[in-house]
Amino acid sequence: MTGGSGRIDTMDEGLRLEADGLAATTDTVLVYGIPPHRRRAFENCQRQLRAHGARALGAGTQAWRAATEKDRTIECFTRDGIAHMPTIALSRPTVQEAAEAFEHLGGDVWARPTVGMGGSDVFHITTRAQLATAARHYATAGTDWLIARDAANFNQDGRRHQYRVVVLGGQVLRAVEHIQPDPDAPCNESRGTVSTLLREEDLPTGLAELAVSATKSLGLPFAGVDLAAESGGVVFEVNVHPMFGTVRGLETVAVPYVAAHLASA
Repeated sequence: MTGGSGRIDTMDEGLRLEADGLAATTDTVLVYGIPPHRRRAFENCQRQLRAHGARALGAGTQAWRAATEKDRTIECFTRDGIAHMPTIALSRPTVQEAAEAFEHLGGDVWARPTVGMGGSDVFHITTRAQLATAARHYATAGTDWLIARDAANFNQDGRRHQYRVVVLGGQVLRAVEHIQPDPDAPCNESRGTVSTLLREEDLPTGLAELAVSATKSLGLPFAGVDLAAESGGVVFEVNVHPMFGTVRGLETVAVPYVAAHLASA
């Protein structure tokens, strides 16, 4: 496997996986928690899992790329008519190029790295000075980035909110509303968001269907979809590995995810 000394072999009793001096024999492999910046290096392992016939929902390299690399995500959404906010991808832009993109999107945007997680590198930008600060941040990090028009996703109390819908095999497993008291911070729990578990029927009309369509667009059998009802209903991003460690995450996400691997055993 690229990046390590592991190997996968086919045996009569299943697959033999070896890595770091450890070995296991199995026919089912659960792939979870691979950080975005490590996923390209993990692709050879995914290809081997698929070639050896492993039962693994995380073996789709192209689907992972489409979800992990947000410029690819936007390309898929545009191709398939998945509603999302107007977005412009930037790669080492000049000051003028960044300014033109900012103005084209209305001067109220969110910036995020093309590849990243957790919301720590996400900025709400409404001024040229904030745009310059974000541009310097991404230039220092050596990363490409995107800006997307603000969705005006505020609830009746004036607080930002969005929804996380976890999808498995075209069915909604879990729905959560995220409420962020800081209008300039992303709706991530690591950034102060408060999450409330919902029933699927409590989602705004059309969001469950939109979440399922977004996963199909990217080719993911399992994913967490971040979206908002405002602006006509839009998808922000699709996460390859939705978190298990949240309120009732074990029974609503982890157990069905494992059961899906064992269904054909």
